[in-house]
Amino acid sequence: MIIMKYDYIIVGGGSAGAVLTNRLSEDPSKEVLVLEAGKPDYTLDFRIHMPAALTYLLTGTHYNWGYSSDPEPYMNNRRIAQPRGKVLGGSSCINGMIWIRGNAMDFNKWSQDKGLEDWDYAHCLPYFKKVEERLIGGDDYRGDKGNLKLTTPKCDNPLFDAFFNSVQEAGYPLTDDVNGYQQEGFGKFDQTIYKSRRLNAARAYIHPIKHRKNLHVETSAMVMRILFEGKKAVGVEYQKGGNVKQVYAKEIICCGGAINTPQLLQLSGVGNAAHLKSLGIPVVHDLPGVGEDLQDHLEVYVQWACKKPVSLFPALSPWRAPKIGFDWLFRRKGLGASNHFEAGGFIRSNDTVEYPNLQFHFLPLAIRYDGSAPKEGHGFQLHVGPMNTDVRGRVKIKSADPKDYPSILFNYLSTEKERKEWVEAIRLSRKIIETNAMGELRGEELSPGKDVQTDEEILDFVAKEGESAYHPCSTCRMGVGPMDVTDPKTMKVHGVENLRVVDASVFPYVTNGNIYSPVMMVAEKAADMILGNTPLPAEEVPYFKIETPDSKKEAVSKV
Repeated sequence: MIIMKYDYIIVGGGSAGAVLTNRLSEDPSKEVLVLEAGKPDYTLDFRIHMPAALTYLLTGTHYNWGYSSDPEPYMNNRRIAQPRGKVLGGSSCINGMIWIRGNAMDFNKWSQDKGLEDWDYAHCLPYFKKVEERLIGGDDYRGDKGNLKLTTPKCDNPLFDAFFNSVQEAGYPLTDDVNGYQQEGFGKFDQTIYKSRRLNAARAYIHPIKHRKNLHVETSAMVMRILFEGKKAVGVEYQKGGNVKQVYAKEIICCGGAINTPQLLQLSGVGNAAHLKSLGIPVVHDLPGVGEDLQDHLEVYVQWACKKPVSLFPALSPWRAPKIGFDWLFRRKGLGASNHFEAGGFIRSNDTVEYPNLQFHFLPLAIRYDGSAPKEGHGFQLHVGPMNTDVRGRVKIKSADPKDYPSILFNYLSTEKERKEWVEAIRLSRKIIETNAMGELRGEELSPGKDVQTDEEILDFVAKEGESAYHPCSTCRMGVGPMDVTDPKTMKVHGVENLRVVDASVFPYVTNGNIYSPVMMVAEKAADMILGNTPLPAEEVPYFKIETPDSKKEAVSKV
């Protein structure tokens, strides 16, 4: 067996892995190997590049691990689907292409944990800006020279106009940029779409530098375990085709995401010792937090019929598909060129929370992620769900076989706070749409329906219909406590050498919104740590914040 020596082996060519691939290979003297279990992001496969084709990706398994949870005890024992990208570019190839950073106060919350002082908003902001090239221009909050181009949609369907008028009538503000000074309110959602095509992380960070002679990218290469000498990580064992290979490096960096990374660590002997021993896995280091603290966002569709024929419903007709495809492929326009999640917003469900705890996406069509519509005819919907959840789950391997999917339990709806916010979320969804501004367009409520009114009925509906928003994180969380896995100043795994984690699993808390953007920020920040670069200077900028009854009490107590 030929053993090749690398400086870095990056396990996973997904969102975070793509950033590190680019940054760590900038030095031509450093040899970088990227191992991605999935296929290449083929140029000619329309499913992976047409924005409107995301349903194929979320429900198929060609580019998708196709995970699902264990029976969820508070969700009628339903198994909840959890798509994860199995392709170069990872979940950025199959996600909804919505670019949401999170609220500034999310990162200040991170920084309150011991050891995470450099993860506040001021320290994260320059790395968010480093990722971005916002095509309508940058400012103190937004980048305009980054690798990832961002399009701001036009929102030209008349349902969007009615929606923006409706939220204002309901008492909520508009905001020019949910990623800028003020997240709270409603506005347009930037998209990871460029020239009418999905711009995934691999297209933004890997493809432009594939010519580098020191960079080696292998797809269809599934890493089975990390190799250790004592407590020093020295390489990985992976399978490609029918061959099992071992390769060695000075550093191993896990970028598999919130499910694959803890699975790989556990398979490699890093995790809860008692659990690993029960599966016959030799223990390298007892690290009980691996796979724990799983966080995610749950969401539902609140749907209405549309009284005028202005929704996107006709686009579902099979006979229209050829024209939609032609317009997208040859004219770079039309219904195929958008994810159609072009607008939404963030609000507080009650006056006690410090910043928004509900996210809404508005879609000018009534449809599910699997492509099914609730009834024949025009409609529209809100996707809604609580953001700052206190629900915690876990990821745990079931055997020593790397091909055996791990046990995943989210524990959705398991806390009083979560249940309270869900009742508020449904009631506020109705408040937003049941306005005069939507009166000419709003038909009957399709889901949950007018018969669902009491708290108990609402929670039964959520348990029956709720779906993951596909934002799993925090299973190898940063920190210095006994259940933390990753050092927040180095991204190194506690208790072992030459092993780091850089992906959504390191989040101490799930952020307020879609998590792709903060994953990319973490990866850019981690790249500077790994390379020993001077960190980008913190940028102190004002951000929108309101006074709550609790914050007023706190201010008084300090006087």
